[in-house]
Amino acid sequence: MATDFPAEIKALRTTMSSVREVTDVAALRTQIAELERQASVPDLWDDQENAQAVTSRLSRANSELERIEGMDARIEDLEVLVEMATEDGGDAETLAEAEAELRAVRRAVGELEVRTLLAGEYDAREAVITIRSGAGGVDAADFAEMLLRMYLRWAERHGYPTAVLDTSYAEEAGLKSATFEVKVPYAYGNLAVEAGTHRLVRISPFDNQGRRQTSFAAVEVIPLIEQTDSIEIPENEIKVDVFRSSGPGGQSVNTTDSAVRMTHLPTGIVVSMQNEKSQIQNRAAALRVLQSRLLLKRQEEEAAAKKALAGNVKGEWGDQMRSYVLHPYQMVKDLRTEHEVGNTSGVFDGDIDAFIEAGIRWKRSLERDEAAN
Repeated sequence: MATDFPAEIKALRTTMSSVREVTDVAALRTQIAELERQASVPDLWDDQENAQAVTSRLSRANSELERIEGMDARIEDLEVLVEMATEDGGDAETLAEAEAELRAVRRAVGELEVRTLLAGEYDAREAVITIRSGAGGVDAADFAEMLLRMYLRWAERHGYPTAVLDTSYAEEAGLKSATFEVKVPYAYGNLAVEAGTHRLVRISPFDNQGRRQTSFAAVEVIPLIEQTDSIEIPENEIKVDVFRSSGPGGQSVNTTDSAVRMTHLPTGIVVSMQNEKSQIQNRAAALRVLQSRLLLKRQEEEAAAKKALAGNVKGEWGDQMRSYVLHPYQMVKDLRTEHEVGNTSGVFDGDIDAFIEAGIRWKRSLERDEAAN
C-alpha cells in the first residue's frame, strides 16, 4: 500500500507541536538568554562551582532547543523530498529515499516526544550503571557480562561516551559485577527504567549435559553526582581499603595497590574502583559514585515517606522487569510494559530503544495515576 505522505507529515507536525508546547520553547529561549548573560560575567570562574552549574545548564538548554528546531527543519526537508519524488509521475529512487527518511524522522520524533516525559528531578543527569550477577552460578556471571556489552553497544549506537569504572571478574567466566558511566545529558532519565532484575533462560554453555538454565542479574542505575549537590560525607564515616587490580580469573593486572574499596559505614554501601591507573583517580571515582548512591538513597527515602503517608503499598516498579529467553524459543519480553521482540541477538547487540521508550511511557503513566489518586 502506498505511503500517505501528507497524513504522515501532518502527524509528525502535530506531535512536534505537542513537544514544543510541553517544552515551552519561548521559556527555553528566555532561559538561554539569561544563562548566556550569567556566563558572560567576567568573574564567573571565581566561583567554580557556580560557573560549572551555569555552563552545564546552558549547554543542556541549547542542546534541547537545537534538537527541537533541527527536527522542525528535518520535517520541512522531508516535505520537499516528497514533492520531488511525486512530481511528474514520481521517481522510484527518490520515492524510496523519502520513505526511508520518513521512517527515520518518525523514529527521531518519537524519541523527542519521549524526552518530554523525562521531567524528574534527576532525569537530565548523566548515569552510573552497576550490573551484578545473581542466582545461577557461572551462567549468571556470563549473563552479567552479556548485559554489560548490551548497554555499552547501546551507548555506542547513539554515540554516547562511556567509561568503565570497575570490573570484578568471576573465577570461571563472566563478571561478578561491573560499573560504568554514560556521560551524556538525560542518560539517567533514559536508563532509569532499566533498573531491576533481569532473567535469562537458555541451554547453558557451561553444562556438560546441555541442560536448560535460568540465571539472574541485577541492574542498578543512579544519577551522577554534580558539584551543586550537597552530599558531603565526613571522613570518619568512610573506610578506605586499597588492593591490586585483578583481571579475568583473578589474575593480577597491576603490580601496585591502585584499586580502591570505599565503605560508607553508616549505610554499609560499598564501592570498588580499579579501572583507573592511579589510586588517586580510583579514589576520586569511588567517592563520586558513593555520593551518587547516597543521593539516590536520599531520594528513595523521601519518595518512600511520601508513599507511606499516601498509604501506597505497591512494590517498586524496577523489580523482575525483563526476561531474555533463548530456549526453547527466542524472545525478550518486558514484564512491566508487555513489550516483546523475537530478535534476541539484536537486543544483546544494543537494540533496546523500544524497550526504553516503552518503559519511560509506562513509568510516566504510573506517576500520573499516582498523582491522580
